[in-house]
Amino acid sequence: MNPEVIAIGEILVDLVSTKPGPHMEAPAFEKCFGGAPMNTIVGVSRLGVSAGAITAVGDDPFGQFLIGELERNKVDVSQVKVKKGRRTTITFVANEPMSGERTFLFYRKPWTGETADSTLESDDIDPSYIAKANILHVSGFALSQNPCRQAIFKAIKCARKTGVKVSFDPTLRVDVWDSIATLRRTYSRALRLSDIATFSKEEAEFIFGTSEAEEAARRALKYGIGIVGIKLGDEGSFIMREDGRTVKAPAFRVKAIDTTGAGDGWNAGLLVGLCKGWDLEKCVTVANALGAMVVTKRGAITAMPYKEELITFLKRTDTKIEI
Repeated sequence: MNPEVIAIGEILVDLVSTKPGPHMEAPAFEKCFGGAPMNTIVGVSRLGVSAGAITAVGDDPFGQFLIGELERNKVDVSQVKVKKGRRTTITFVANEPMSGERTFLFYRKPWTGETADSTLESDDIDPSYIAKANILHVSGFALSQNPCRQAIFKAIKCARKTGVKVSFDPTLRVDVWDSIATLRRTYSRALRLSDIATFSKEEAEFIFGTSEAEEAARRALKYGIGIVGIKLGDEGSFIMREDGRTVKAPAFRVKAIDTTGAGDGWNAGLLVGLCKGWDLEKCVTVANALGAMVVTKRGAITAMPYKEELITFLKRTDTKIEI
């Protein structure tokens, strides 16, 4: 299989509280597929664009579950490594009752011993697999630990050498990094090697020092990025290209149950649009729609739409674009 879009980075099990509220008040947790780049690649596949994953799981039932979910969603798993003697990474997710915003408790380095997602190695990267893609989508979360950091930068170099576009999502989780200095230095390196970069408004402010979307995008473009997307939550989203052209689109109004994976869905919409050669207005509208649909159920991919579901949603919201 020669996927058009390949995601590289963390894959993990999200254990999502069955009742809104803080972790200590959760009565139970529901097992869900997780990991930002893998949520995105499932979204890409569900919209009909061929997709592949480069990642690592543990030799355990959770690892089998994650591979099974990728396969069920028609994501190529030929580059998913099963790490003997390692456990699959997990995180406990709690949701704020009114907004669905979430907090995480990660069970991986530096909080626990080494788990599978951070043990992807440079030798696990097949340059010929990457060379056949259109886009390599990279998660900043997975850059937090070696040897995975080294493996991902090898993959990025392979992509750039063969003309494959690099898409970067910071997936900012400060507590999985050993130091803020390492985080900033690593993000800066990744941004300089990226063609596409997307940020939440919180990530943009952390990285670029401004909460103003247009100014953050301008600062991002100085790294040599071609397309910058800023996800603005209930305010919609904003895209700027290297030629200065901008597009801003409002959010779709939905009842938020769990915001986990909303940004990943948005990324999927953007990447699919770029693969299909859509104009920026169409890209951002579809991205906003996916982000909105994801938050209507618990779990990152539970409500991630298939193409027909997206078409139905757009018709119901009187959005006049063809998919």
